[in-house]
Amino acid sequence: MSTSTLDATVKADAVGTNRWYLSAAPIARALVHLCVPMAAAMIVGAVYNVINAGFIGSLHDTALLAAITFGTPLLGLVMAVGGVFGVGGSALISRLLGAAERDPTRAGEIRRVSSSALWGAVIAGAALGGAGLLLLHPLVSLLGADATAAPATSAYVAVMLAFVPVLAAAFCLEQLVRAEGAARQAMIGLIASTVANLVFDVLFILVLHWGVAGAALSTGLGNLVSVAYFAFWLQRHSEHVSLAPRWFTLSPAVLKPVFGVGVGELLQSALLIVTALVLNRLAVAYGDGPLAAMGVAVRIAQVPEFLVMGVTIGVLPLLAYSYGKGDRGRLMSALRGSAITVGAIALVFSTTVFAFREQVLSAFSADRSVLGIGVTILMAQLVAMIVNGFRGLITSLFQATGRSAPAIVMSMAQGVLFIPIVLLGNLWFGLPGIIWALTVTEGIVFLVGVALWLASRRAIDRGLAEGSPERAEDALEPAEA
Repeated sequence: MSTSTLDATVKADAVGTNRWYLSAAPIARALVHLCVPMAAAMIVGAVYNVINAGFIGSLHDTALLAAITFGTPLLGLVMAVGGVFGVGGSALISRLLGAAERDPTRAGEIRRVSSSALWGAVIAGAALGGAGLLLLHPLVSLLGADATAAPATSAYVAVMLAFVPVLAAAFCLEQLVRAEGAARQAMIGLIASTVANLVFDVLFILVLHWGVAGAALSTGLGNLVSVAYFAFWLQRHSEHVSLAPRWFTLSPAVLKPVFGVGVGELLQSALLIVTALVLNRLAVAYGDGPLAAMGVAVRIAQVPEFLVMGVTIGVLPLLAYSYGKGDRGRLMSALRGSAITVGAIALVFSTTVFAFREQVLSAFSADRSVLGIGVTILMAQLVAMIVNGFRGLITSLFQATGRSAPAIVMSMAQGVLFIPIVLLGNLWFGLPGIIWALTVTEGIVFLVGVALWLASRRAIDRGLAEGSPERAEDALEPAEA
């Protein structure tokens, strides 16, 4: 067998297996295949963040730990830039894959979408990184670093900014891999990046003593590993995705649906940064105890939150593929199965934590003041997590079906509503108002999502009947031109 024949066979086997989970596998098996690897990768990433902080903490310099804290919002914003192209591009690719079952010519549009998504992320990342380096000192001050932490924060942020194109490309490529149903391969790439990150941490921080600059360099190189893996996998196994720059296009037929879904990710990340800063500033006025208790409660609630996000994010390719295919029954079955899974995770974890709340909190802190208020904060966080899970599922449905306006509203609603709610809660009820502000916000956003879903059902049904993905061939050159 020739090399080209072998490569074609390998590619066909991978495509067929992953496509089966999107098109025909029982919903339960499809959800396990798509969602479990996503949740596992997120948990591994969270564990890495703790270990990375431990490496910096071993240097016994508070300014270094502060530098990482100040630089975290910037990292979230960078990932959001990758998400603009990655989430929007992957949703469109999954819809096109489903549409190709009814009209095989639709598959030819995928190379345009995938190339434009990747190189769009790289170009936007380069522009953001370059602007950040030119405005480094004002940026460090904006992040909140004082005179003590400013040198370390500048070193950390400068290295991170230099790697912005790599970070944006890594996040975008992960979404493109998942768009084809290859959730396991996406998980492998993320875990490979984490392992490489840890190896580089040991080298740059413990051996070479490069401090926070070494930590930032480790993050950049770790993401470069995932970029290499994802690019190799797509080149070797994907039938339609292309990363070649020659397929890059600025056609509205591609950019409009990509940005329509992806911009919501950027706005959501930016607003979450603002809400975190507002929450911390309000909570610190009540002393270190409530602030510490919030930190503990957030860490405990992260475990079920990552599991729920694994479902709400992992199911998106299945929803998009079913919609593009025009399979209403499979779309609704996937939605129901996801909702049941989210509810089960929330119920089991919330019941367990509530039953052993004192023991759980004691594992994180022995301070009685923290434990006293921690129970209330933990309950508020868990209720917010439950509502957030269903809200995330509605957002994924809008993204999967290309409903850009409702998707943007859902992405922005939490940040827009939280700030006035937490300010009024603090003014009217004091600390309890701050504690329950997120829960109230999530409840309102969920109700907004339900209203938007009811208003969009007719349009979604029409898209299922007519074929949802926007046709690009009228605006693009012929496939081989």
